[in-house]
Amino acid sequence: MVASSLHLQHPAKSGSGSVKSATEWRAVLRQISISRALDDLEEFTLLKNRKVLYQFSARGHELTQVLLSAQLTGQQDGVGGYYRSRPLLLGLGLSLEEALASTMMRAGGMSEGRDIGVVFNLPRKAGPCVLPVCGGVGAQYTPAVGWAQALRYRTTRLGDRACIGSIAVAHGGDASIATNGFWAALNIVTTENLPFLFFIEDNGYGISVKSQHQTPGGNVARNLQSFGGLRVLDGDGSDPISAASLIEDAVSGVRTGAGPTLLRLRVPRLSGHSGQDTQAYKSSEEIAAEKDRDPLAKLREQLVPHTICAADWDQDMAQGRAAVAQILQTVEQRPLPDPARIKRYVFSESGADGSIDLQQQGGIRSAGMIPSAGTEQPRPEGPRINLVTAVRRTLEHELATNPRVLVFGEDVGRKGGVHAVTLGLQEKFGADRVFDTSLSEEGIIGRAVGMAAAGLMPVPEIQFRKYADPAAEQLNDCGTMRWRTVNRFAAPMVVRIPGGFFKCGDPWHSQSNEVQWLHGVGWRLAMPSNAQDAVGLLRSALRGNDPTIFFEHRSLLDGSWARRPYPGDEFVVPFGKASLLREGTVVTVVTWGAMVERCEQAIDASGKSADLLDLRTLSPWDREATLSSVRKTRRCLIVHEDTMTAGFGAEIAAVLAKETFFDLDAPIERLAMPDIPSPHNPALLDAVLPSMEAIKHAIISLSEI
Repeated sequence: MVASSLHLQHPAKSGSGSVKSATEWRAVLRQISISRALDDLEEFTLLKNRKVLYQFSARGHELTQVLLSAQLTGQQDGVGGYYRSRPLLLGLGLSLEEALASTMMRAGGMSEGRDIGVVFNLPRKAGPCVLPVCGGVGAQYTPAVGWAQALRYRTTRLGDRACIGSIAVAHGGDASIATNGFWAALNIVTTENLPFLFFIEDNGYGISVKSQHQTPGGNVARNLQSFGGLRVLDGDGSDPISAASLIEDAVSGVRTGAGPTLLRLRVPRLSGHSGQDTQAYKSSEEIAAEKDRDPLAKLREQLVPHTICAADWDQDMAQGRAAVAQILQTVEQRPLPDPARIKRYVFSESGADGSIDLQQQGGIRSAGMIPSAGTEQPRPEGPRINLVTAVRRTLEHELATNPRVLVFGEDVGRKGGVHAVTLGLQEKFGADRVFDTSLSEEGIIGRAVGMAAAGLMPVPEIQFRKYADPAAEQLNDCGTMRWRTVNRFAAPMVVRIPGGFFKCGDPWHSQSNEVQWLHGVGWRLAMPSNAQDAVGLLRSALRGNDPTIFFEHRSLLDGSWARRPYPGDEFVVPFGKASLLREGTVVTVVTWGAMVERCEQAIDASGKSADLLDLRTLSPWDREATLSSVRKTRRCLIVHEDTMTAGFGAEIAAVLAKETFFDLDAPIERLAMPDIPSPHNPALLDAVLPSMEAIKHAIISLSEI
């Protein structure tokens, strides 16, 4: 349906404006009838027969969402939705067959049974694109913000005329306005004046919790009336004519530069939170009052017989039910998902010929840019540089050669980063490419997700490893995106995270805890020990097709041992390829990050012949090189800074125990931090970190078994 610029009024009135045509209202009605018939089928039949396992009805929400879909006509409009957004997606072109196949967990559905069936997405190069819906409440907001910021950047810097007039919309319920994601998004769009619409459907309940617990008085629109830089609209979503006018006003205002807008529409929830919810927490009077506000019944009151005759209304409703019944027969003929495929698409995949099985949406490759593969042969230039300079110089080159790279985070702009890594980059490339953000890690990573989905290569910085915790939901959702959408979407990015000890420690700035990201499905992880490897690994990540954590160890940033000559502007280090720094026959030492220097010194001090493997990347890690070395030396010592229990050394030891059991002459040994945070006092820190002396004694002891 084409968006209308007509002013809407109650059909019974006259003389105060034109009425939306019968053709347009019937198009709205057909979409509502299909959505409601789909909900009825799932809730009352398929759920009971266990053909659908999770069902989230949109009954009562359909009218406002269908009206919104009619307004999303921009060539590059982006939408962040949630689990009750199916009517919106149906209005935007989601096929009925794909919708039902998804909830019924059949092959060819949106996730092929990997995810619950109401978390939809619509990858599109032209027309409204719906970002992958997540199961977490409020997770949709900051990625939609990233899409909005990408629209502005693509317009002003890349000259992409298709983005002119396009907007981003985040669709959420009343409970979601209490989340970190909502407030992070609100701060970003208002301070940056982005083309953004908060589309809030307030049904009064977050499962059983009333909206008064989400915001004072239960009305977020009223509470935000004085919020700077935000246009606020509020209305009744069960009044079709009024709602249509408000939605048109909200969308057109954002398109024409009126600024970020929040539209709150009150709607009834005509079902439980999910199909299993009996709503026992509601009184019979409350349930009856909600039924009295059914937008479908209100629509009939307003349109029949003034705009649509009763026969046409009945026909459209019957056709919706018939379409759903017919599509059910088609979907039930589809096979179940193939279990043999379930491990696919955790990471970007390449064919035998080296070609990438490219995602439909997200990343620079999907946007048509193919970066150079680079070379693994270093071409040392000039004197040795520290790791700070190595990272900065690599970022500088990639910013200069790839206009889709953006670097951002707290203090990365004018200050140049609290570790000085981005010093001077904003002055050279501008504040729209290297910029400061609000103090919200949720906002930093969430917006990076949206930017990546829009075809950019975001490089967000988290100042210290511990500070990544508030962004854990966005990081996890980003990592699983490719897998849960079966390669429809991916969000390649490089998240730079400094961490680890430096002169002293503390529980907030000095943690490594890299093992958390190895549990983060879909993330690659690099931990360089020196400047040369930092250049190669960072460049590989920036030209890669997967989200990557790039760990910059604080003690190595200006450490003399980590200094190396700059290896050239095309130097790359492939992920999953360890570096053999020492070659010996008696013992294998496996390590990474800041422990590499200590292990090298310990081997020299021990007088023992040892292989020293710097893994360089932990996801993936070089299993073959490790297994080959241990089979040769028949002994292994694993050293890392992270805590001992469940540290990554345990994973390596488990693999070695299984694969090299009959080759070993001694037990596999580990040295690591005890299971405590990093202590602040330098003497205490030295007492718990694996020291050169402790590593030396472990090598000697292991060698003599």
